Amino acid sequence: MIRRPAALKNVLERLYRRYNRANLIKPDPLQFVYRYTDPADMEIVGLLAAVLAYGRVRQIESSLTKLFALMGDSPHAFVRNFNETRRRRLSGFKHRFTTGDDISDLLALLRTVLRRHGTIERFFLRGYSPNEKNILPALTKFCDSLYAMYASGHRGGATRGLKYLLASPERKSPCKRLNLFLKWMVRSDRVDPGLWMSTDKAMLIVPMDVHMGRLCRILGLYDRKTPSLAAAIEITESFLEIQPRDPVKYDFALSRIGILEDCTGRYRSQCEICELFEYCLRQDKWKRLTPKTSKNTPLP
Repeated sequence: MIRRPAALKNVLERLYRRYNRANLIKPDPLQFVYRYTDPADMEIVGLLAAVLAYGRVRQIESSLTKLFALMGDSPHAFVRNFNETRRRRLSGFKHRFTTGDDISDLLALLRTVLRRHGTIERFFLRGYSPNEKNILPALTKFCDSLYAMYASGHRGGATRGLKYLLASPERKSPCKRLNLFLKWMVRSDRVDPGLWMSTDKAMLIVPMDVHMGRLCRILGLYDRKTPSLAAAIEITESFLEIQPRDPVKYDFALSRIGILEDCTGRYRSQCEICELFEYCLRQDKWKRLTPKTSKNTPLP
C-alpha cells in the first residue's frame, strides 16, 4: 500500500502539469504518429513506432525516420497493399537486431488484419473483455492470434524476430512496447491521441522499463530490482490507488524526467528543483551525496 497517496498524487499532478504537453513529445517515438492526420495511418504508425521503441532515443528516431520514408505518404496504404516488391524495398532496413524481414513479416500479418477486420482496433477487440481485471488477457490473445496467423502460412511457427516485436504477456515479458502502443491508442489528452474508443483506460498497464522502474522505486510504488511483468502489474495497482480510472496517466510525465532531464538516479545540483527530490532523499546513498547545506522541506 502507498503511504499517504494524497501527498503523492499532488506531486504527480505537478509533474503532469509540467511535462504532459505536446511540445515535449519530441524525441519520443510518439512524434511520428502526429506526422499523419488520417487515423488509419496513425494506428499503423503507432504500432510500428511502439514495437521499435527499444535502444537509444536517437537511434529509435533515426530508424523510424528511415522506415516511414520507405513506406511512403500513407503507411496504411503501404500495409494494405503489401507484397513482395514492398518486402524487397524494406530488405535493407535494420534497427539494432530487428531486420527488414522481421518488419515485413509483421506488415504481412497487418495486411491480413486490415483486409479481414478493417482496423487493428477491431482485431484487438476480438480478444477484449471489459470484465477482465486488466488489459493483459486481451494483449495475450492479440499476440497469440498473430502468431497463429503467421504459423498458418509458414512451417515452424512465428520467428524469434517477430516474437520480439510482439512480446506476449504469456512469456512474462514486461510488454513495455505493446503497453505503450495501447496507452497511445486508448488514452486521450494533450499527449496521447486516443484513437480507440471501445477500450477502458482503467485497464491499461504501465509501460515498464528500467527508467520507470527506478522512478517508481523512488516513489515507493514497488521494491523489485528488475523490470518485469509482475513489477509492471504491481506499479499499475499502486497507481490505481491514486487514479482509479486512469492508472497510466503519469507515465509520459515521469518518462520525461529521464529523457529531458537526463536523470540517472545519481545526485546533481539540478535535482533540487525536481518534484521528486524529497523522495530521492529517502535513499541512503542520496543522503551521503547531497550537500549538507541543502535546505529541504519535510518529507511528505
